[in-house]
Amino acid sequence: MKKAKKIDWWTIYRTVFSLLLGIALGILVILLIDWEAVTEMSFVEKLWSLAVLFLGMMAAVFVQTVIHEAGHLVFGLLTGYGFSSFRIFSFMWIRQDGKLCLKRHSLPGTAGQCLMSPPDLVEGKMPTVLYNLGGSLMNVIASLGFFGLYFAFKNIPVLPTAMILLVAAGFLTAIMNGMPMRSSMGDNDGYNALTMRKNKESMRATWIVLKVNEQIAKNVRLKDMPEEWFALPSDEAMENGMIAATGVLACNRLMDEHRFEEADQLMAHMLKAASGMAPLHRGLIVCDRISVELITQNHREVLEEMLNREQKNYMKQMGNFLTVLRTEYIYALLAEKDREKAAKIKTRFEKRAETYPYPCDIQSERELIEIGEERAGML
Repeated sequence: MKKAKKIDWWTIYRTVFSLLLGIALGILVILLIDWEAVTEMSFVEKLWSLAVLFLGMMAAVFVQTVIHEAGHLVFGLLTGYGFSSFRIFSFMWIRQDGKLCLKRHSLPGTAGQCLMSPPDLVEGKMPTVLYNLGGSLMNVIASLGFFGLYFAFKNIPVLPTAMILLVAAGFLTAIMNGMPMRSSMGDNDGYNALTMRKNKESMRATWIVLKVNEQIAKNVRLKDMPEEWFALPSDEAMENGMIAATGVLACNRLMDEHRFEEADQLMAHMLKAASGMAPLHRGLIVCDRISVELITQNHREVLEEMLNREQKNYMKQMGNFLTVLRTEYIYALLAEKDREKAAKIKTRFEKRAETYPYPCDIQSERELIEIGEERAGML
């Protein structure tokens, strides 16, 4: 008998919530529109007004994104965290060697990110709620301030509309990040805050992920970090996205140690068992498996199976990631035997390395490239 399909309550919740939120925003827009003035506009004026409104909303979202990440920073500092990096779109400020450096880095599906160095665990616990929800709290505080400015600027052209757009963008950002939700892109702040209060393993996983990031920012490679940070969680535990991330780190450490056979076995297991793993990590793990196959067995049928349409689309989307560029380079050398194409990819790799925020990752990737080059010289 077929096993009854489990109801995905998170998908239902997310769909209904998004629908209701969309209706609420639609009502807000309708209330904001001066319909009498709209009827007197020409068609061109209506299009121009819509374009200005759209650009204004994009600007408001940008402002509230900065406010959101600043909220994580402020509430993180207030609860014992230390500054590590602050990113808005692809612009990233990171502390390295005691100095603040500007680098370029982006993650699809995220407009920004504030990473902090975690405080020490005390009896397996650390403050997590304010750090996770600080961004949404700051959006709400700022939106209330912009709402007050709406009344102060009510008789000034343009400014009242700008304030209302900032209010709408602020509450939208706060709700989408603060209300617990799971999606194909991963768990949001609200969901992480909720699960960490109930799950000590999730809290420790968050501490490990933040601690590893802190050490990487200090130019410490994964292979040189404490081994106990990279213990593999159970398959059941890796239904949680943050716990699954520690399993990904275990795979990454084996790659950094050049223990390729063990790494490939673990990565194959992760792809089957870690149901909470984010798509970003899943695609990068496949890249690592492709690289391992190339420099060990180089079986064409295995490579074709891994490099399917989905993975090709992923690698195209993530084309500026060093792991993707390294994989493409080794593939051009060993599978396609196209040294001219490989040289162009390596040029892209070196150009990306100039602004990449983590020097130890660059070193690790270059070592894998050298292994691929050595392999190519043997053929």
